Amino acid sequence: MSNRRCRWVANASPLDVEYHDREWGVPVHEDARLFEFLTLEGAQAGLSWTTILKKREGYRRAFGGFDVERIARYNVRSVERLMGDAAIVRNRLKIESTISNARAYLAVQQSEGSFAEYIWGFVDGAPLDARRQRHGDIPASTPLSETMSKELKRRGFRFVGSTICYAFMQAAGLVNDHTVDCFRYDEVRRLPGPQRR
Repeated sequence: MSNRRCRWVANASPLDVEYHDREWGVPVHEDARLFEFLTLEGAQAGLSWTTILKKREGYRRAFGGFDVERIARYNVRSVERLMGDAAIVRNRLKIESTISNARAYLAVQQSEGSFAEYIWGFVDGAPLDARRQRHGDIPASTPLSETMSKELKRRGFRFVGSTICYAFMQAAGLVNDHTVDCFRYDEVRRLPGPQRR
C-alpha cells in the first residue's frame, strides 16, 4: 500500500496528518458531528485548519459536546463566558453565529426530519467522487457549494459562505477530494454506501 498523502498534508503537523488519515472525506451521517464540522469550518474563516484542530477539544468542552439543543439555549451571558475561553476562537461574531446556527439547525431538523437527511440531499444521498488528479485541481468552492451556501443562509445560518460550505463538504465526506494518488482516496471510496460521479 502506498503511503502517499494529499499534498496539503506534506510537512504538516502530526495533528493534521492524523485528521487527514482518519477523518477527512469520511462520510458523516450523525447530526451532532455534522454540526461540529459546520461550526469548526465557520470558525476557521481567516485562520489555519491547524489552529482549529488544536482548539477542537476546547470547542467540544465549550459547546457541551456540540449538543445543539443546549447551544440553542445559550444567551448573552453564555457569549460573555465564551469570549473569555482561550480554548476556542474568541471572535464574538463566530460565537454568536454558533448559537444562532444551532437554532437554525433545530428548525431544519424539525422540518426535514434530520439535518443529515437535509444536507445529504445536496448530493442525492451519495458522496461525490471527485477523482482529483493533482492538488491544484481541488477548487475552493463549486456551484454546488454556492447552492448550499444560499440555502443555508436562507434558513438563517451564518458563516456559511460558499468556500466554508465546500470545506464542510470535504470534511464531512459529501465529496471525496483526496487526490487519486493518495492512499486514502481508494480507502474512502470503498466505504459503504453508493458513490456518485
